[in-house]
Amino acid sequence: MNFFRSIAALCLMALLWSCDDSVVYKAHEDMEDGLWYIKNKPEFKVKIEDTLSTYNVYYIFRNAQQYPYYNLYLTRKVTGPDGKLISNTLEELFVSNEITGKPFGKGLGDLFDHKVPIVKNHSFPKSGTYTFQLSQSMRQNPLPFIMSVGISVEKVQTEVN
Repeated sequence: MNFFRSIAALCLMALLWSCDDSVVYKAHEDMEDGLWYIKNKPEFKVKIEDTLSTYNVYYIFRNAQQYPYYNLYLTRKVTGPDGKLISNTLEELFVSNEITGKPFGKGLGDLFDHKVPIVKNHSFPKSGTYTFQLSQSMRQNPLPFIMSVGISVEKVQTEVN
């Protein structure tokens, strides 16, 4: 299993380092032994300089096929550059089909990578650093087979005619 995790981690790093001009920020935090404890609340600090552009913001996460649920409840807390709370939102993400059990996301062996939209065409009102904090809000602690969680912020590309 460690061999497959190493290969998967290398593939994820290659994807994260690939060139994409629209990506403003992309980061994830690995969960030790694939166990996400309620007290583990990864934070991602996103520096926004261009307030005139719009952005798409995504959750990125990886789970093992053994993940015991079809969904994942996440709480997303966003703090603005002034340190004030902007939002504190509970969201349900779908990991697999509830009826068939077929995993969503892109698979590599028994690991599946997901990229789920949080907001599309979003404008940040102020320049500065926004903090995104993610926590698992499932009833199981620790939550098994969640390998990593993170976010991606991408500038919306406008077409030039």
